[in-house]
Amino acid sequence: MRFEQSGPSRVKLLMKQETPSVRARALKLWRQEIRPLFLLALAVFAVRSSLADWNDVPTGSMRPTILEGDRVLVNKLAYDLKVPFTAWRLAAWGNPQRGDIVVFFSPHDGKRLVKRVIGVPGDTLELRNNALVLNGQPVEYQPIAEEILRDIPASERTSRTFASEQLPGQAHAVAGYPAAPALRTFAPLRVPEGQYFMMGDNRDDSFDSRYWGTVDRKQIVGRASAVVLSVDKNHHWLPRWQRSLSSLRSE
Repeated sequence: MRFEQSGPSRVKLLMKQETPSVRARALKLWRQEIRPLFLLALAVFAVRSSLADWNDVPTGSMRPTILEGDRVLVNKLAYDLKVPFTAWRLAAWGNPQRGDIVVFFSPHDGKRLVKRVIGVPGDTLELRNNALVLNGQPVEYQPIAEEILRDIPASERTSRTFASEQLPGQAHAVAGYPAAPALRTFAPLRVPEGQYFMMGDNRDDSFDSRYWGTVDRKQIVGRASAVVLSVDKNHHWLPRWQRSLSSLRSE
């Protein structure tokens, strides 16, 4: 004689047989939804960590070369290859050159900054009323091309000074703001081995190596090579299309 199970007990048994367990559903969700997204995110962040990244520029310390609202492309393979998410170098094929625009971690507070390399290891630097003296030779300054100032409002040009700084092998634009208090003179100093001296192109409005010293080579993330996208913060965040996808190469 066979007895069939009936009532609440039979219903519970059937539900147990037909309904996947919580563990099985979680495993299916992980395999089909979460894991692919996780792997994609991991790949994206690994690329940003070791190959290429972007850096938003919130201040005007690099004016007129880089403006507030620019998003610059950072080439992390410019000098070496690092293990993703670390500062360990797998291979190195170069070092920052004088005049390069680089992204690095500030020795002052650890923030990521964008500045120009002015002194490399072994250089002797001096600043005399905002004029550089490099390895005992005064750096030459020439009038700046008007095209470089196209995105600087006319109202600002009258209160600023602009010039083309002729570093050996390349030239780039620099700006000054005579009305602002700034460190425009310092005594000769020698850049130590493995260190780099950074300055902003906007000399009178840049918190840089003049105030917190040189930057260790290990703290340099990569070279800023282009403006990927630019928006005008003072005009409702409208895109500045003429700056987008523009190179940051020297003059």
